[in-house]
Amino acid sequence: MGFKKKSKVSAEFSMSSLTDIIFLLLIFFMLTSSLVTPNALNLKLPGKNSKPSTSTPSSISSISIAKNGTFYLNGARINYAKLKTKMRSLKQARGKDATVKISPNAKSSNDKVVAVLDLAYQYGIKTVLEDPKK
Repeated sequence: MGFKKKSKVSAEFSMSSLTDIIFLLLIFFMLTSSLVTPNALNLKLPGKNSKPSTSTPSSISSISIAKNGTFYLNGARINYAKLKTKMRSLKQARGKDATVKISPNAKSSNDKVVAVLDLAYQYGIKTVLEDPKK
């Protein structure tokens, strides 16, 4: 007997299950990405300011960082521990108007710059970071 076997493979593909999986993945990534917050410094970038600045150049303290990592507060050499106490007293003296200008050397370590920025953030002091390439 010559029975013919029907072994015709269907070339159709159901897209409905694939779209369900894609939508579930999309929802999953949207939910998880909103829960993740970056751990970074809150820097105020230069730009258009809606209110005029109330700080005068004399009320801004200047912190310089040499290429060997030495700190200078208003031109006087200072170590990190004393810088910490000076920044605390600066915040107590000037309150919310306390501002510090940070001027790192182009070859100074980023760790030192971040350490000063972190101190300012801890005490709630506004910072102005000067471009080291100027």
